Amino acid sequence: MSGRVPVYDSGMLIALADRKAKAVALHEGMRTSAHRALVLGPVLAQVWRPRPSLVHALAVALKDCTVPQARSSEPPMRETKAGRPECLACATGPDITDWRRIGTALGQAVLPTKKRPDAVDAWVALAAARHGSAVIFTSDPEDLLAYLAVLRPPDVHVVPV
Repeated sequence: MSGRVPVYDSGMLIALADRKAKAVALHEGMRTSAHRALVLGPVLAQVWRPRPSLVHALAVALKDCTVPQARSSEPPMRETKAGRPECLACATGPDITDWRRIGTALGQAVLPTKKRPDAVDAWVALAAARHGSAVIFTSDPEDLLAYLAVLRPPDVHVVPV
């Protein structure tokens, strides 16, 4: 895995819970990346349901992920020989400007036909952009690409799962 920060949307979490081969292989390959896979709280809320098999599968996957600013989450950065570095993008929550950028993306994104604006997907795109160099793993690449086209981050990639 490169130095890009992995960012998961709900489609990636669902694919992990369903043990889809591509998602599992990608997730396991990221266990050595300096930054844990990023799962935003709203993304987790979209997927989490009180079914034992789903809860177990997600809990296992989340051990290798970080949910920014969640008290019980794993830290964003993995321990190194020199200690644990901090991720400023994860340590700081969104500000008013961020929420405005999300609203702008929702209003300006050219989404695929029959798709409706999704604030969680737009927030995933902005979270990736805030990290500078990131890769979003998603089952809806066209949606994320539409938001990224508005946000115009310099180094964010989208990988379909």
